Amino acid sequence: MTRQTDAPPLDDEAVEPTTDAAPSVMSRLTAPDLTTLPVAGITGRRMAIALGLLLSIWIVLMFARQVSEAAAASTRADVLVVSNDEQAARVAALSRELQQIQRPRYIDQQARAYGLGRTREIAFSLDPNAPPLPDDAPGSASVRLGTATDDGSPLDHWLTLLFGSAD
Repeated sequence: MTRQTDAPPLDDEAVEPTTDAAPSVMSRLTAPDLTTLPVAGITGRRMAIALGLLLSIWIVLMFARQVSEAAAASTRADVLVVSNDEQAARVAALSRELQQIQRPRYIDQQARAYGLGRTREIAFSLDPNAPPLPDDAPGSASVRLGTATDDGSPLDHWLTLLFGSAD
């Protein structure tokens, strides 16, 4: 793109004749006027375009940074919501446990574990070297309520209960 000026280029000025027969070297080597030549470097318009491009790129980069920060903040907020829910559930569980351990029945049960009971209670414990209970011991799975040991009729069972066994 060439730059045009308002003034037309000037023709070479005529050299005034000197008294010497040979023209001087200085008059032949005058510098040309550079204001008429187009400038191939940076013009004002190009500088404005370059500054506009730099400003546009800077605005886009700042906007992208703000969007990424907003997304990161949103992710952190979601994590905090989940963490708050977990902490609320934990606090509720601890509150229920506190209510449980403050009940007198629980306190009595835990006191019995340490041998501290009521005055009329008799503390007992099993010897660690005690042999295991037999399979037919009262309360064991083999003699629980509802398990029949023989196939007698219901009438026989009632008669046994009322009058005892026939043996």
